[in-house]
Amino acid sequence: MEGEPKGRRTELEPTVLHKVGDVISAINEAKHVDQLICALHSLAVRLFPLYSSAISGSIDEQYRDQVLSTEVPSSDERNDWWWVFYQGTAFPTLARVLLYEVASNWLACFPISARKHVYDVFFVEGCATEVVRTLVPCLQLSGRDSLHVKAVCSNAERLLVCCLFENDGVLQMAREFGSSFQSEDFISERMKPSVSRVAQLLVSVPDKAPLGSPNSLSSHITIQLLAGAEERNMKLHDEATSLDKHDMDGTFLFVGETFARICRRGFVDVLLGEIIPRILMHIRSFLQSNTELIKVDVLETNPGFLFWSKMMEAIKDPYAVERMSEQILHHLATEQASDIEAYWSLWLLFHQMFFHQKSVRSMFIDKFLLWKVFPLCCLRWILQFAVLECPPGANSPTKGHNTRGLIDTVQCLTAVWSKQEFLQSAPIEQQTYITAAVGICLEKMSKEELDATKGVMHSILQGVSCRLENPDHLFRRMASSVALIFSKVVDPKNPLYLDDSCSRDTIDWEFGLVIPDNRIQAVPSSTDKGIKVTETSIASFAGKELESAVDDGAGNNLKERKKKLSEFRVVDPDEIIDPAILNDESTFGGSDDDENSSGNSESSNDSSLQPYDLSDDDIDLKKKFTQLVDVVGALRKSDDADGVERALDVAEHLVRASPDELRHLTSDLVRTLVQVRCSDLTIEGEEESAEEKRQKALVALLVTCPFESLDALHKLLYSPNVDVSQRILILDIMTEAAQELADNRTVKPKRQPGALISTISETRPWFLPSSLGPPGAGSWEEMSGTGSLLNLSYSYERELPPKPNQIKRGKTRRWSFRSKNMPESQTEWSQNKFPLYAAAFMLPAMEGFDKKRHGVDLLARDFIVLGKLIYMLGVCMKCASMHPEASALALPLLDMLSAREVCHHKEAYVRRSVLFAASCVLMALHPSYVASALMEGNPELSKGLEWVRTWALNVADMDTDKDCYTALRPAGSYGKMVGMDYGRFQDGYDLSPTPCGDGSPSFPGAGDVRNHIQHKEHHSVL
Repeated sequence: MEGEPKGRRTELEPTVLHKVGDVISAINEAKHVDQLICALHSLAVRLFPLYSSAISGSIDEQYRDQVLSTEVPSSDERNDWWWVFYQGTAFPTLARVLLYEVASNWLACFPISARKHVYDVFFVEGCATEVVRTLVPCLQLSGRDSLHVKAVCSNAERLLVCCLFENDGVLQMAREFGSSFQSEDFISERMKPSVSRVAQLLVSVPDKAPLGSPNSLSSHITIQLLAGAEERNMKLHDEATSLDKHDMDGTFLFVGETFARICRRGFVDVLLGEIIPRILMHIRSFLQSNTELIKVDVLETNPGFLFWSKMMEAIKDPYAVERMSEQILHHLATEQASDIEAYWSLWLLFHQMFFHQKSVRSMFIDKFLLWKVFPLCCLRWILQFAVLECPPGANSPTKGHNTRGLIDTVQCLTAVWSKQEFLQSAPIEQQTYITAAVGICLEKMSKEELDATKGVMHSILQGVSCRLENPDHLFRRMASSVALIFSKVVDPKNPLYLDDSCSRDTIDWEFGLVIPDNRIQAVPSSTDKGIKVTETSIASFAGKELESAVDDGAGNNLKERKKKLSEFRVVDPDEIIDPAILNDESTFGGSDDDENSSGNSESSNDSSLQPYDLSDDDIDLKKKFTQLVDVVGALRKSDDADGVERALDVAEHLVRASPDELRHLTSDLVRTLVQVRCSDLTIEGEEESAEEKRQKALVALLVTCPFESLDALHKLLYSPNVDVSQRILILDIMTEAAQELADNRTVKPKRQPGALISTISETRPWFLPSSLGPPGAGSWEEMSGTGSLLNLSYSYERELPPKPNQIKRGKTRRWSFRSKNMPESQTEWSQNKFPLYAAAFMLPAMEGFDKKRHGVDLLARDFIVLGKLIYMLGVCMKCASMHPEASALALPLLDMLSAREVCHHKEAYVRRSVLFAASCVLMALHPSYVASALMEGNPELSKGLEWVRTWALNVADMDTDKDCYTALRPAGSYGKMVGMDYGRFQDGYDLSPTPCGDGSPSFPGAGDVRNHIQHKEHHSVL
């Protein structure tokens, strides 16, 4: 009997597909909108219970008879058509035509009744899961500015509103998945991917469609999912089906997957805003009807309560479970739930998961007690549910709770609480939170349970002693409170009071710190925040100490001081205060002094309102940094934009000064400069200035301490912790540093020859003519004679100033590279320092460039970084030109460039970089090295040069990028000549220059090709 409908539907599938094909053909051939309506009606009447008369009045009379005469199938036949149409390929095929062609070309011409009954009906009355699969991808099409795309997207949004929200499409999907899951094998193998895909599309609707606020849409989805899950739960209960046997029920699986994705998208507040009020309503109504203590057996037999634990078990994502657990505690605190209500709420949601899943137990006992920070009420609920495992108000404190769990938890908490490192490094909120957890657990323990623990007494004594030594009153009060509770457990008749504030019966485990109830994070990382909280807590403790002193009868003077102290604390910080009042020392005097002071105050009111000159304070706050340690510290403070800007202003100058500590701080300074975000810390419009300062500072570091800086930069270049912009920055500064090292100029003093023995008298030799002469005359200079070698006579000349009215014709200029303002006694020498560091620049950067790491993929996604890297290597070769280092580094670079993934890269940007680097290699090699290598038969260099020649000719002939083949176009005419001469050279023939027609020597053009490539690539690569 069950196989008959399946076989009938299988036979019906070709008929349905043929009918859909006829409808699509009629849509494509339609010349009038009524023809299209008739075609859609002929298919819709076979799928849905339509009344033809509903649309007959909106079409022309010539098509009306065709609509009214359409044969209406039976109910069973219509159900078979519906199942085959939506479970096969017919609906996706027709939906594509309806959404992309009919919506943009015809839908605006449809009458309202026709659009509802023959167009919208395919989506509103169809299979909700298939409809969502089809409609959601239409919400984000490329090119939404075009009219066609706008029409498609707006129509898809309209249909989603009708399907999901007006007709409860989400509830329908939950029902469909529940009815589809019939066997466990079928569930596990085939339906899980479908459920995950539909849940993903459903949750993405609020983000993709501008239908309203995402919160409201997520709320609608949550309400329908809860309704579907409750409906399915009651159905399973009525059928006497145990939920434990159906852990993979389709409805719950779909609800759990959707809830997990809602949490992942950040709408856990919206989700719990619907769940928590429903749970509290169930529990409160149950508590009102049952005056006695609730028993677990009663709840386990109630299907309405078991539904919530089943819903939580359906959420398989650990992150979603943790986020929901945190926010459930905060929502219960917001709803001001009582201890008994909160306990049973946690029990309903987590009792099955807590006993069967280790991750959930670890979350409550370890993470929520040691790593997170919750309000005090939430801490009590966590301990009651996860540690004591009993509801509040148990008859016996020793019989009601889990003794073993309490002992283990106390041992773990006290071990952490007693460590000196925890006291020194943990924030003040976490200190207070764990102290409260230790104290509340000790309150629940008996002396027998304390004796059964191991090391708890030692840990408590150690934690109390180290806190009593702390000068902060807050920590001393924590120690006093824990010591008091511990003494009551050991000997209830002799409590130990270490502080007057602990004299009351109940202990304030919040210690005056009010933790806000809105989404508290795990552990605040700011130490400054903890200091501020400590200061406020100390201020509050001062008030409490004054109150206790008054209660002890300290007198009216103390009351007056307390009054003045409270008045001083509530002063408005923006209020203008008379300095005369602050400086008046008669505050503690009598009434006469008060009258005098009031008079003085009135007389000085005018002057007190004048503003102070605070410019000196601003100057002190903005002092320039003079130490590199201070620069590194300022750059690491991302919240101090002014400090970062001042550090960038002086970083380059301090580095160029080469202080003694530079080599020790180079690595830290390089990493900090690369990771600082100038765009986030500078004023809008000044980002380029800050970036330029950072880049200059990094270049200065590379030039001043090359090896230390390169070691840090190469580690960052392929690190997954930097982005593409930072990798490009690293390569840019390496390029600039290489050029600066290659163009380095050294100023050396010019040696001035002088006499070994100085005389006071005139130093002119005896054989020179007299120095007497007109003012401005030059010194005597010896002139070389033209006589014989035996000529013993010498001639001397000197320059004389011109006579008055004498015109001197002609002028001789001497050109040199000496700076204009350089003193005559100094000479500037150019020395290329880069070859010494060339290997450190190039080899680590080339190592592993083709490896795909986490966040790094140079050969595919990060091709811009690859092009920059090749360009940097080419510049390095150019800077090491004609040096032995260039000969050693040319072969590894040519090997890298000849890799097929590099020289034939699909991006023209990379190929242009390869052209530039290859030309730099040709220019860097010394001709004598090339000649000797080829004559001696160096196969590696021969192979590399042969590859450059063949690849360059291939690029000139076949490359599709204009810049590439234009750069090599002049090389094409010389290609054959270069090849012939290269072959002759290898065979040992004489490669001599060929004379041209004018008699001048002409080489095969290799230099012209190389120069042209160099010039072209310098302007076009980057």
